[in-house]
Amino acid sequence: MPSAAQIPETILETSTRPMGTKRKIICFSDFDGTIFMQDTGHILFNAFGCGSDRREVLDQQIKSGERSFKDVSEEMWGSLDVPFEDGFEALKSGLVMDQDFKVFHDFCLNNSIPFNVISAGLKPILRRVLDHFIGEESSSSIEIVANEATIDEEGHTWKPQWRHQNELGHDKALSINEYKDQAKLESEDGTIPMIIFIGDGVSDLPAAREADVLFARRGLALEEYCQKNQIKYTPYDTFADIQREIIKIAKIDDKKTKGQGLPSNFNPRANLWRRASSKTAVPVFAAMTPRDEKMFVWPETFTEEKTLSAQSKVVTV
Repeated sequence: MPSAAQIPETILETSTRPMGTKRKIICFSDFDGTIFMQDTGHILFNAFGCGSDRREVLDQQIKSGERSFKDVSEEMWGSLDVPFEDGFEALKSGLVMDQDFKVFHDFCLNNSIPFNVISAGLKPILRRVLDHFIGEESSSSIEIVANEATIDEEGHTWKPQWRHQNELGHDKALSINEYKDQAKLESEDGTIPMIIFIGDGVSDLPAAREADVLFARRGLALEEYCQKNQIKYTPYDTFADIQREIIKIAKIDDKKTKGQGLPSNFNPRANLWRRASSKTAVPVFAAMTPRDEKMFVWPETFTEEKTLSAQSKVVTV
């Protein structure tokens, strides 16, 4: 498949032009393994920190529940001893971007679809990577919801500044719910944007379960988990697949307002929130929701508090 640089300009204009639908949409996307095929942290740790062998041991400690993601991540980032610029040079040569991401991002811009990165990584690294691979102007339109970091000039200290004070450090579900709360306050007519999440790993589940539509990279852990637990999702190989599906979904969802039903791949619980979250509907929705329920989850799978807690621990850098 040709890259964006090899596609004639006339075709690019056609592929990124406005859809012609009224549906408001917002995209949240993972970064490592989703926009880029590799993991930024892994490249740095392997080359300048704890090394691949120790990293694999630490990853296993997270998966087994022996240690929290936050605890292990602090050890991984703390193992680095490299100036930021030198580390970035390794990322430039070691990262490969999804071949269709740039065109997809242009499509989002032309359709007024906010595109947000939501990551457990470090924001300064992710911003610098995006600035390099898609240009500073395009990068500036992408909000990055990730952890800040303190990195000294010599690179002897790399310390995450966590977004949330829990064992995840950055709870992606909480970040999406922060957006939902803001959308609820701003909505006057009940038109809450359709929330799309794009990911690749099981660590994306906390955010994915909050979305109306989930895209899981084909053949990787998130798709495998969705299949095993009968979670509604749409597979993708590149962002071109996501773009085609969003156009279809937006048109079907437009018809929903005329009483013609919802796309079959909608997360029913998230859609309940979306339909009920206008200012006028909040009292009704509150009456339908248990008082102690902190977040909305996929009803088919995350039905027990114990199960939800266990899945929250399965994360990667």
